Amino acid sequence: MRHEILAEAGTRPIMSLAELVGAFSYALDLTEGQPPGHCVRACWIGSHVGRQLGLSAAERSDLYYTILLKDLGCSSNAARICELYEADDRAFKQGYKTVGTGLAATLRFVVAKTAPSAPFGRRVAAVTNILRNGDKIAQDMILSRCTRGAEIARSLRFCDAVCDGIYRLDEHWDGSGRPGRLKGAAIPRFAQIALLAQIADVFHVHAGRDAAIDEIERRSGSWLDPELCAAFARVAVAPDFWSGLTSSMIDTRLLLLAPASHAVTVDDDYLDDIAAAFGQVIDAKSPYTAGHSTRVAELAARIGEAMGMLPARRRWLYRAALLHDVGKLSVSNAILDKPGSLDEREWEAMRGHAGHTQAILGRIGVLADIAPIAAAHHERLDGTGYPLRLNDQQITRETRIITLCDFYDALTSDRPYRAAMAHDEAMAIMQAEAGKAIDPDCLAALRSIST
Repeated sequence: MRHEILAEAGTRPIMSLAELVGAFSYALDLTEGQPPGHCVRACWIGSHVGRQLGLSAAERSDLYYTILLKDLGCSSNAARICELYEADDRAFKQGYKTVGTGLAATLRFVVAKTAPSAPFGRRVAAVTNILRNGDKIAQDMILSRCTRGAEIARSLRFCDAVCDGIYRLDEHWDGSGRPGRLKGAAIPRFAQIALLAQIADVFHVHAGRDAAIDEIERRSGSWLDPELCAAFARVAVAPDFWSGLTSSMIDTRLLLLAPASHAVTVDDDYLDDIAAAFGQVIDAKSPYTAGHSTRVAELAARIGEAMGMLPARRRWLYRAALLHDVGKLSVSNAILDKPGSLDEREWEAMRGHAGHTQAILGRIGVLADIAPIAAAHHERLDGTGYPLRLNDQQITRETRIITLCDFYDALTSDRPYRAAMAHDEAMAIMQAEAGKAIDPDCLAALRSIST
């Protein structure tokens, strides 16, 4: 169905790849628990280091995308982190990045942050399991993340240099990194610069300029190539570098660092591929949502067709449905995968994902018009939905279709608290919600394509 829609709709130039990827990188910040703009700031840092090293325009272009997309695979280990450490995966990831080098610092962090709310006996068991199997656990999670990130980058048409840079992000200069224990010059240069940029931004946000400079110097020769650290030190003496890093206009200023000679224009086909790739990032967050975004998008397109929607509009709807849950990257897996009822605090966090969907998509120029459509998929016709309590006069037809498809796929898929329902059982539940949460015309369209 997807390819039929795309073929009918045609193509047209959309926007620059640099602008689009930079805007989408804010979604990756969510899943890593980083303050908004982390990947953009890291790209600012790394791009200046690349210029200081005298990289060619082609190399700087590849470096640019390596850094912006360095966290493409990070949602794939969120559920595992939550399960092993019995902690908020986003908070755990954020805190872990501020841990200094050395085994002692790592152990202190793991002991302090593992199962913090659990009874003492369970905490001891969880920590013991991690200490006993720590090397294998770390290797498995990093390998999964790096492999997934490189695969998605490849699906986005990026070259091997970018994909390898993403895959090797956690390799260390002294051979202590993962997944391949590569050492020295065997580590791709883009991966090394991306790691340096990541560390510099994390410590700058956490503790200020001096902390970032000191941390890079401290890791020179261990985690990081001394030559790159020296280049960063030269960059760091320029006041414009730091003012740019903290500027409210950093997104615009960063675009000026993207080599114009290697600019790529995104057409409709490429935009669809990018939306599909971020749909994969979203669905990888939880084992219970694998394939959810694609299924919702494909079902939405079929219902749109059944309701007489033109091909170009169905294509637009398909993108909105693919990305409707991008805000869930902001929700801990302790909540997403909880087998029991959510408490009020957890429900508040869950309901907040709709606002994050609006914020992420709203900053992407060519997708800004789908942001309110996608973000409203938990609104109800009776006005009791969230986040805005819209009523039936305010909810668009496209949102009603996405709501229906999201509802249906949730009912017919496994969830932490129940098994998947059969089609007839799901349809009976949805019929009871017709006119309240579910649009009756959309439900009739679903019924017509299900027989």
